[in-house]
Amino acid sequence: MYSDKVMTCADCSQDFVFTAREQEFYATRGFTEPRRCPSCRASRKAARGDTGGSYGGGTGFGNRGGGGGYGDSSGGYGGGSSSGGGGYSRGPREMFTATCSNCGKEAQVPFRPTSGKPVYCSDCFALRRA
Repeated sequence: MYSDKVMTCADCSQDFVFTAREQEFYATRGFTEPRRCPSCRASRKAARGDTGGSYGGGTGFGNRGGGGGYGDSSGGYGGGSSSGGGGYSRGPREMFTATCSNCGKEAQVPFRPTSGKPVYCSDCFALRRA
């Protein structure tokens, strides 16, 4: 149905191949044909500071897991892999001390308690959820 196409990049005027597999992928997603070669697309993406979505290293087009570039997981234009976990380490979570509204024990909670709102220790919280 599709056959490889040689196209000319709108930025660098170099020829690049828009493969049959890529054409099929674009068609199934409703994308328009690319106007730029893979390296110019990557340069524009880097200049925007874009970390997800387009043609980078993930399975398929998005950065949602490991694997190669677009088309398949064996390589392609993107290459590389992605952690899939947001891209940064948050460090240890800040905990706050509060008094349980049910049993009166001291509890550690991952939010700053506000007056008027009940706070429960983990035991009482689990009982309330059940």
